[in-house]
Amino acid sequence: MLSMLKGKKGFTLIELMIVVAIIGILAAIAIPNFLRFQAKSRQSEAKTNLGGIFTAQTAYLGEHNRYGTFSEIAWAPIGTSQRYTYYSGATPGNPPTSGVGDFVAAPAAPVGPGKIEWDTAFDVGQAAPTGTSAGMFTAGAIGNVDTDTTTDVWTMTEQRTLRNQRDDVAQ
Repeated sequence: MLSMLKGKKGFTLIELMIVVAIIGILAAIAIPNFLRFQAKSRQSEAKTNLGGIFTAQTAYLGEHNRYGTFSEIAWAPIGTSQRYTYYSGATPGNPPTSGVGDFVAAPAAPVGPGKIEWDTAFDVGQAAPTGTSAGMFTAGAIGNVDTDTTTDVWTMTEQRTLRNQRDDVAQ
């Protein structure tokens, strides 16, 4: 009977525990990197939409000798998973009203705790209100790409200068 038991092959409890520990260590390394990669990919929404705003504003400038509002340039974000709020020609902290810049509806469902609020400490520079200056415009995007309270802020100017004012992924 003893010789029959010696012939059976299998894993010991120690060997199985070592394998589980190794898998746990690999998961602890991989999961934060995966979450960071996921948040970085969400930032592409803002970059793509700001590029679209730039293209539409440039075309509108060529036809009308001035930059237009989002409704004049016929621009609106497309898709159901918008994480960003878009503005043009006004600084956050003083949400634009009709005729002073442009404000496009906030995301359908805020990502993370609370709603995305205008940040009064944020400065997008000296942007003239859209539609009032033929020489300049600033478009921006504010959103939350992960589950913390920090917002991600992007701006684009008439020179197609894309700038990440506050990086939510690096915070």
